[in-house]
Amino acid sequence: MSAAGDMAALQAALAAVQARVAAAAGQPAPKTAKTPARSSARLETLAASLSPFERDVILLAALPALEPGAGALIAKAQGEARLRLPTVAFALSVLEAGHWSAFASDGPLRGGGLIELTDEPVASARGLILPERVLHHLVGLDGIDAALFASARPLAPRTALAKTHAEFAKEIAARLGPARTDAPIIQILGSDRALSIGLAAAVGAAAGRTTHLLDSESLPSSPAERARIARLWSREARLSGALPVIDAHDASTPAELRAAARLAEAIAGPVVILASEPTPVAHRATEKHEAPRSTAKEQAALWTRALGPLARKSDGAPARLASHFTASPEVIDTVAALAKEAAEKNAEKARAARKTKKKDPEPPLDLGALLWTETRARTRPRLDELASRLDIAAGWDDLILPARQKDTLRAVAAQVRQRARVYEQWGFGGHGGRGLGISALFAGPSGTGKTLAAEVIGAALGLDVYRIDLSAVVSKWIGETEKNLRRVFDAAEDTSAILLFDEADALFGKRSEVRESHDRYANIEVSYLLQRMETYRGLAILTTNLRSHLDTAFLRRIRFMVDFPFPAEVERRAIWQLAFPKDAPRNGIDEARLAQLNVPGGSIRNIALNAAFIAADCGAPIGMAHVRAAARAEYDKLGKTLTDGELRGWVLGGAS
Repeated sequence: MSAAGDMAALQAALAAVQARVAAAAGQPAPKTAKTPARSSARLETLAASLSPFERDVILLAALPALEPGAGALIAKAQGEARLRLPTVAFALSVLEAGHWSAFASDGPLRGGGLIELTDEPVASARGLILPERVLHHLVGLDGIDAALFASARPLAPRTALAKTHAEFAKEIAARLGPARTDAPIIQILGSDRALSIGLAAAVGAAAGRTTHLLDSESLPSSPAERARIARLWSREARLSGALPVIDAHDASTPAELRAAARLAEAIAGPVVILASEPTPVAHRATEKHEAPRSTAKEQAALWTRALGPLARKSDGAPARLASHFTASPEVIDTVAALAKEAAEKNAEKARAARKTKKKDPEPPLDLGALLWTETRARTRPRLDELASRLDIAAGWDDLILPARQKDTLRAVAAQVRQRARVYEQWGFGGHGGRGLGISALFAGPSGTGKTLAAEVIGAALGLDVYRIDLSAVVSKWIGETEKNLRRVFDAAEDTSAILLFDEADALFGKRSEVRESHDRYANIEVSYLLQRMETYRGLAILTTNLRSHLDTAFLRRIRFMVDFPFPAEVERRAIWQLAFPKDAPRNGIDEARLAQLNVPGGSIRNIALNAAFIAADCGAPIGMAHVRAAARAEYDKLGKTLTDGELRGWVLGGAS
């Protein structure tokens, strides 16, 4: 029905109610046009699930605003000049099939925010007020209630979605159905907030609803205000098909989660909650759905679309980026825009250089490197909140290890680099993700290069390295360890970062013999960590100082094991040769004598740095005497004694 036809149908419905008022006032009914064949669509939307009496109550309340002279007619019918609003008693007397339950505070009229009552002390004498938002709906004006603007913003669906996400949105939209009080609460669970918001917008679009995002931090804490906001959203669901989406990702306390759940429970109609963990809902049906991740193929397609013609000049960047990163559509669009801008600027400089015949032409833009660096930076923020990112400045030449161990580390890097080709293009991945993760155990005494090896692999692959202290992750509270690990892995999936789990002994002790419930749960925690490592598409590394302390049943599930031996004298000499930067002033440093110090690489780097500070404070170049003083301090820290044999043949150059 056209807008004009809908308005004519509304006027006909109003005229029918006005005729009853006129009869009560002892006046003839107003002349009306021919009744339309169809009723007002907007009125029917408003009156869905209402009784005929409740529908007529809305029309009666609308009369003073929509019909000239209706206020005076209502006052005359009620026998009181000041009563220009119809009262509850008047509605019950003048309309058919009247019932008191229509005016209950929790009924569909008042509880749904469709009518309001004045504050008269006698219930039957209270006047009927039609809220402005309801009036606007009846006359064809759209837009959510102004009172909701402060705590909500509209969500526009993206035009480009991965197939996995589009199918997910359609499936959830089919479960929403029409607005009704028994609609389930939909929970979309996942640690990627941007992805969850995008999915919610897609769900709303697929369901034909306008989607609005409510931030958990702006939700009312008082029950009364929460009830008012819920009533307004319930009304919006009825009037415009609005779909409120409560973002609980930032809910940091149980109280904030409860507030989000209570608001969702109070809204009559479909509602979506976004959270990383399930939100407890007690008084209403709820459905929990894990937010799916797009496949590497879908990611590559999004990159190709976003880059446009530039994709052909990027030397296979879409496939390479998709094999390592899971970027949200927003990140992909942002990075693609930066790449286009950089390419255009580079082209302009090149054109200018050709015109001026510049001798040193502008170097071509390394588009692949730009895309990689920007994507890596934009997919890491969530992981930055959960783990410590290491500064990487080391290469293979900085890693002093026996050839066998170094070859194994290169093999680890090669598997990460070629993971997508072997698993996806060559079909070795099969149909499941279990067992496809690349995991390694680095075992050896402190200071033998385990962390440095992880940094070297990260530098070789162009990936971030994050250190996770397992002793801090493990919780005495049952279930908390798994939750902590899940947050880390979920965040890391976006960026395929190298995860370095320090102090594996804290979780991987020999626990095959179960003596109490905590031992049993510890085995579950270990199994969960290994399971996530087996499905993680990046590299996960465990470190331990004592391999013998780890249960062999767990070790069988690790793909690579690298023993970091205490460095022999020849390795220590090579480490000493790298310990002093080329710009550091030295006088009489003898690496062969320094290699007599029986300490690992980590201690060597500490001694070299401390010796540099001692020399700088003396105003002299670094000499053997400075190194000896630093070595004594390091030995004291380690609880060791610096022997005469280790100092044999030293020539103590520099101030002592």
